[in-house]
Amino acid sequence: MTDIPPPTRSPRRGRGVLVGVVAVVGFVVVGWAALLVFDLLQGVLGPGVFVFAAVLALIPLGIVAAGIRWLDSWEPEPPSATWFAMGFGAAVAVLLALVVDDIIGVRVASDQRLDMFVGAAIQAPIVEEVGKGLAVLLLFWWGRRRIDGPIDGVVYAAWAAAGFAFTENILYFGQALVGGDGQILGTFVGRGLMSPFAHLMFTAFVGYSLGRAAERGVKGLALGPFVVGLIPAIALHAFWNGALFFVTSFYTYFFLVQVPLFLGLIAWVAWLRRQKGAVLETHLFHYGKLGWLHTSEIAFLADTGARKQARAWAKSRGIASEFDQFVRHTTRLAFDRHRAARGLPAATAMWEEEGLVKVAQAREVMRAGLAG
Repeated sequence: MTDIPPPTRSPRRGRGVLVGVVAVVGFVVVGWAALLVFDLLQGVLGPGVFVFAAVLALIPLGIVAAGIRWLDSWEPEPPSATWFAMGFGAAVAVLLALVVDDIIGVRVASDQRLDMFVGAAIQAPIVEEVGKGLAVLLLFWWGRRRIDGPIDGVVYAAWAAAGFAFTENILYFGQALVGGDGQILGTFVGRGLMSPFAHLMFTAFVGYSLGRAAERGVKGLALGPFVVGLIPAIALHAFWNGALFFVTSFYTYFFLVQVPLFLGLIAWVAWLRRQKGAVLETHLFHYGKLGWLHTSEIAFLADTGARKQARAWAKSRGIASEFDQFVRHTTRLAFDRHRAARGLPAATAMWEEEGLVKVAQAREVMRAGLAG
């Protein structure tokens, strides 16, 4: 059926139980941290301001979420994992930053401006990138079989960054509201509309590095790839924050520095999407040659635009859920083959046979729904 040898061993059932226990503990920790952080923010801002600021913060969060969904359109990551990443960034990473700031409280001189520079350009980049990056590292440890390559790592990093930015925006928007004098408009435009992807841009390096590590089959803690990703993440974050202390015009800096960086981010993630699309297409054609997939199916499975049109057609005939199931199983099979081709462990020793059965069954269910 395939020229790829089966995995030498399948995951132990005990590991599955352990992963489940860790996942529950992880969500409990995230929930506890979220309650604590939001309680702290309400205490600082007041309930009314907190709620209003949180509603405002949903706008940039929605913008970023739309971008992440575009990035993750080939094979969306499990909602449980993406919610964990976002919750970790919004709560645990923020709590870590607050605790470090309270304990260390960087003070290097009597010069207040110098203190602010050190805090913004040194302390914040290090603490915040470590905090957000830990979300991706934890997912790498306990869910690396769902990370097929760098784009998956970037997706998890993006959700962690989106969560952190959401909570941070609540604080900044709330402080601007309390400050009065129309500060909220400038703060909202500057943070919410002009640079909503800033945190994503930084932490993406951590996700990319860990995604490449997963693709290479790196085992263990993967602290090396984690640190490798942290270095550019911290450096870019430090540059982004620190440069603001030296520019005379924020808007000049924005268009000359931040806009090119953002365009570079778009080009980079578009390249990553094309890479993943090429991997998917390669393995879909393999199964097409073997007769398991039709040419017409490959045509919409290997192209996001065609897939969107095909789903609209399926929805118009009442088989959208059946169509989604077929796409999900087929895409998973292709990426499982990609993993096997690199010698990485699969879910079971019979991964290909089981995957092909699921694809065939999903196709029959879709056809039955269309006939009915």
